[in-house]
Formats: sequence, structure tokens, C-alpha cells
Amino acid sequence: MSRTGKTMDLVRRSVDDAMIVAALLLLGWPTLIEDAGVAGALGGLTAVAAVSVGVIRLTRRWPLLRFVPVAVAVLMTGFWFGRHGAISQALTWLTVAAASIILARQFLGARSNEGLVRDLTRQRAQLARQASCDPLTELGNRKLFLDHATDALADADDTMTAVVLFDLDGFKEINDTYGHATGDELLRTAASRLLANVRTNDTVSRLGGDEFVVLLPRLTDDQIADTVANRILQDLAQPLLIGDFVLTMPASAGIAITRGSGRAVDEVMREADLALDQAKAEGTGIARRFDPAQFAAAEARRREEADLRRALEAGEFEVHYQPIVDLDGERTVGVEALIRWNHPERGMIPPIAFLDIAESLGLLPRLGGWVLEEACRQAAVWQKDNPGFELNVNLSASQLGNPNLIEEVRSVLERTGLAPELLVLELTESVALVDLVESARVLGALKTLGVRIALDDFGTGFSSLSHLGALPVDVVKIDKSFVQAMQDSGASVAEAVLQIARTFKLSPVAEGVEDANQASRLRELDCAQAQGYHFARPMPAGDLTDLLARQSAIAG
Repeated sequence: MSRTGKTMDLVRRSVDDAMIVAALLLLGWPTLIEDAGVAGALGGLTAVAAVSVGVIRLTRRWPLLRFVPVAVAVLMTGFWFGRHGAISQALTWLTVAAASIILARQFLGARSNEGLVRDLTRQRAQLARQASCDPLTELGNRKLFLDHATDALADADDTMTAVVLFDLDGFKEINDTYGHATGDELLRTAASRLLANVRTNDTVSRLGGDEFVVLLPRLTDDQIADTVANRILQDLAQPLLIGDFVLTMPASAGIAITRGSGRAVDEVMREADLALDQAKAEGTGIARRFDPAQFAAAEARRREEADLRRALEAGEFEVHYQPIVDLDGERTVGVEALIRWNHPERGMIPPIAFLDIAESLGLLPRLGGWVLEEACRQAAVWQKDNPGFELNVNLSASQLGNPNLIEEVRSVLERTGLAPELLVLELTESVALVDLVESARVLGALKTLGVRIALDDFGTGFSSLSHLGALPVDVVKIDKSFVQAMQDSGASVAEAVLQIARTFKLSPVAEGVEDANQASRLRELDCAQAQGYHFARPMPAGDLTDLLARQSAIAG
């Protein structure tokens, strides 16, 4: 209530109290004035004051009581003064009638106000209940839970407080299959089963949808939370009959436990949510506690995802190029385009550190498309001074599954002016084997553009020989593990892979060449091209331009 409202309320009460005192004085007036001396008058005034205090106190409980002494006083006044002349009597009774009408109006208004106050009080109570109650299950809602959890954490002392999140597995499918009425009945049954498995001082709330939460305050044993969670999961999993259907509602649970006070509700809820995610990832009907190590990993992952999105918008990615050399003279005849993240704080980050995250976020098609266009534009410049210079660009699984891939590649070639036959699109065996038939169709469509196809990490996948004939491949890149193995077990594996490539009339490129001995042995095996740190590491476009210029100067 505002300060003005409080002041007005005080004034109204004072007027009511004064009215009661005046009415009692009027009732006692004949005795005080006519029938008593000074001592009697003082005694009478004292009695009136005492009665006034008593009546005023009673009116605090029964407000309408304040009209009784006033009504009696008005009538007594009429009788008292009406004993004199006719005119005096008429005026007196007119005054009494007017006062009675005013008094009756005030009495009826007070009755109305009292009823209005009762209605308002009832409505406020109903609104307060609606604000904290879930109308479907009649459990507390999120607001009630947050209020109770805040109080529980503040009053925890040296005890533990547990928050257990429950999520009904497969609820959406039940809703879609059997209808919302069945889904609502399922939620009401879940609510009753939750309530049946907790203490009277625990709080059960529905957070929304098919998610419930249980607050377990003042625990002395952390195992109680696990016991309650598993008991509820077992109860929820019991079959129930809804209409003509026998349904089950398995659930998953995430548990967060904190000792003492000082923790914010949001922090504990977040921990329970992470634990719930872990439980759902492991299967159905599982309860898991919050694991700090998992939380740290999730936080790091979240920061990495946000950083990756920011970097994409800020243009922090670069294309580096690793030379592919002709082993007969070790002259650079092409490059493989490799993405790098030039982080403002962490420096240059290799693709292995962020490509999986980019794939999970659905960013690889965008990143891959940018690398393709950037590399094609740069390669077109190099090809002016180096005829026949090839560009290799990697395709990810998400790019291969992009229905617009063929059109995007065609558009890039047209915009950059790169000759299609000098573009080699690489994909790994594992990517190609996800859907061999679809991969063959997409790669065949790409080849109609004039580009060439390379199978990367060749020999590391399964059934290599069987699917080589099914895929329209032009180049195989021998995995570095076979190149490294030549030092320990001889060249038998690498030689076999090279023989397979020749059998299928494919051009081989050896990867991961790290020293001169490996390069020499590959020459002996008639491997035409190779790449690796022995020749050059991946480098920015400017450095490769300088490398090509030096080669041209030497050749000239």
C-alpha cells in the first residue's frame, strides 16, 4: 500500500473511532449533565471512555459493530429532544430521519465493502494458487519449485539438498500416436506416482512438457537421492491402462546434490540438467548424478562451439596449401587445400581440433563451400604461370549429402574460372561407404562437370577392392600408415596398394612422406606423386606463390 493510502486508512479509522466516542457521550449525556454533580460527571466520563475503548477494540474484529452505538444515540436524541414543542419535535424527528437514512446508507455500504473485500481476498488467493500451480497435474509449477528451492538452499545449514530432474522418454511419440488426451492422462499419472514416492516436506513440480523435478531438502545421506530417483523410475515404468491402451512411461533422471547454503538454484538446476543429458545418452530408465568432469568437458565444448561460430562470422579461417610433388625431380605439380583457424589468442589451430565440432553444429557445408571457392580462386591465379597445376579439395560427409553440391561446385568453377579437369575432390573411404550407392551417384554427377575424384586414406577402409569398381574414382591417396610401415616391414603393403591402383587404372599419390628414404623407396615402386613434411608443410598462399616462383626460376 502507498504512503497516501496508509494515511487515508488511518484517517478513516480515526473518524470511525471518534464517531463511536461521540455516540457513547451522547447516550450518557443526560446522566452526565442533569443527574450528577461534578464527581458523578467525572465518573461518567471515565465509564464512557472505558466503554469506548472496549467497543473500538470489538469493531476491529466486527467492523459493523461501530454502527450500533451511533444508531442508538440517534434514536435517543430523537426521544430526548422530541419532548419539547411541536415545531421542535418536527425538526428533531426530521433530523433523526435524515441521520437514520445516512446511517443506514453507511451500514449498507460497509456491508457491500466487506463483501467486496472478501471477494477480492478470495480472488487474490485463487490467483496466487494459479501462479504457483500446474493446472493439468495440480503439482507446483516452476515458480513454486524455485521459491521452495531458494528457501531450502538458504536454510540447509550443514545438510545436503538434492534436485532430481525427470524426463519421460518417448512422451512425444505417445502424444502423436494416441492423442493429447491420452498424453495428459499420462502426465497426471506420472504426477501421482512422483508424489507417492517422496516425503511430506519434499517438493514435486512440473517444469513443463514432460519434465518434472523433485526437491529433497535437508538430507544427511547423499544415497537417499539415488534411492528416491531409482524408486520413482521403477514406479513410472509400471504399465498403466488408459482407455483401451496399456502404456508404459519409462523415464530418465538427473541428480544434483549440494551441501550447505550459498549455492544459487540455477547452478544446481544446471548440474541436474547435465546429469539428465548423460542419463538419456546412456539409455532409458537410468538415473545419473552430476559429474564435475563431465560438466567441465561440456563447458569447454560449449565455449568451443560459441568460439567457432564467432570465428566463422569474424572471418578467422584461412586456407593453407600442402604441395603435391612429382617424385621424379620433386617439383610441385599441385596442392591440397587445408583449412586452418587463425585464432586471435590461441594462434593457428589445425583442422583436427575443430572439424568434428563444426560437423556436429552443421557448419561444415558452409566452411567447406568457403574453402572450395577460396582455393579455386587462388589456384586459378597459380595456373596462369603453372599450366596443369592441380588443386585437391576435401569433401566432408555433410557436403556429400548436400543436395545442392553439384550446382554449388558448378557455380564456383564458373565464378573463379578454374578449369574443371584441374580440380580434384577428395573424400575418405569411410565417407564413401556411408551409402555406397548414393556416393556413386553423387560422384558420378560431379564427374559430369569435368572434375576428378580422389579416394583419400586408401586401404584403411573395409572391402576396398569391392567398392573401388563401384565408385567413379580417378586418384587413390595411399594412407600415411602404409608409407610409415615401409621402414619396419618393408614395402610389401605399400607395393600391394600401388598394384591395386594400377589394376584399376588409378593415379596413386603417397601421403605422409617424412624423409628421403621413404621418397626414394616410393620412386623405386614407381609411385609418381607424393606429399608430406619431407617436401613441405602446409603453408599460406603467399608462401606457396614464392615457392612456385623459386621453382620456375630454377627451371628457367
